[in-house]
Amino acid sequence: MVFFNSSMRTRSSFEIGTWQMGGHAVVLQPGKDAWGIAFEPNAVMDGEEEEHVAEVARVLSRYCDLIGVRAFPKFKDWSIDREDRMLKAFAKHSGKPVINMETITHPCQELAHAMALQERLGSLQNRKYVLTWTYHPKPLNTAVANSALLIATRMGCDVTLLCPTPEYVLDERYMQMGQANAAESGGSLKVSHDPAEAYRGAHVVYAKSWGAIPYFGRWEAEKPIRDAHRHFMVDEAKMALTDNGLFGHCLPMRRNVKATDGVVDSPNSIVIDEAENRLHVQKAVMRWLVGAS
Repeated sequence: MVFFNSSMRTRSSFEIGTWQMGGHAVVLQPGKDAWGIAFEPNAVMDGEEEEHVAEVARVLSRYCDLIGVRAFPKFKDWSIDREDRMLKAFAKHSGKPVINMETITHPCQELAHAMALQERLGSLQNRKYVLTWTYHPKPLNTAVANSALLIATRMGCDVTLLCPTPEYVLDERYMQMGQANAAESGGSLKVSHDPAEAYRGAHVVYAKSWGAIPYFGRWEAEKPIRDAHRHFMVDEAKMALTDNGLFGHCLPMRRNVKATDGVVDSPNSIVIDEAENRLHVQKAVMRWLVGAS
């Protein structure tokens, strides 16, 4: 497991899951307890990085059966970050399967989220699913929102992407994939900027903060918009508009900024179930990738 960014649930669930199945996990943090890695093709490596992913991925492939990578965007230029270069570079040079432990998408979290929803609701077909932006004092990765949009539309939900303004709509690529998923699954996808309309009758409210892509790398310019929409926090009044809706969040979560204590600690909160399910779904993914029965 190669971590370029911090982790609590991802690292512990992958490491414990590997151990539970009789395997052994090695954790590396390039630039801390492992050499810094360069990724650009034809790189002239006269800076801080000591080795190139072309060697790293191939060497690890000879030691390991699976490689997991966590590498967040650099938050400078979305046209570059959206290419997911670090993950793709590992996949290109690795001789073994590479697992996305969160880059510009977070597939393992959303598998765990979907599992928690099925445990509570059974079929998700045409359940009203609200993916809501929430306030955070700093802009965050769009990874969880991207993956939530994809899995909810794939599972046949009627998805509402709730965000403050059109600037917060997700990357066009994921919106188009969501629409294609909905057409195939019999679900739907729409965008709303009206919390009351979005929450009304919802079966699921999934909260996450993310940065506005038009302001990517220009966070100070985005700040006035973000600060004007603190009221997007998930609270008891909004949840009362739902159809006994479930509340989900990927964690970590700032209480009483993203959601109130009353929402997080309510019987309808599935945040801990989702976190537990990271262990289960990741074990399934790892077994599948190594060809285990």
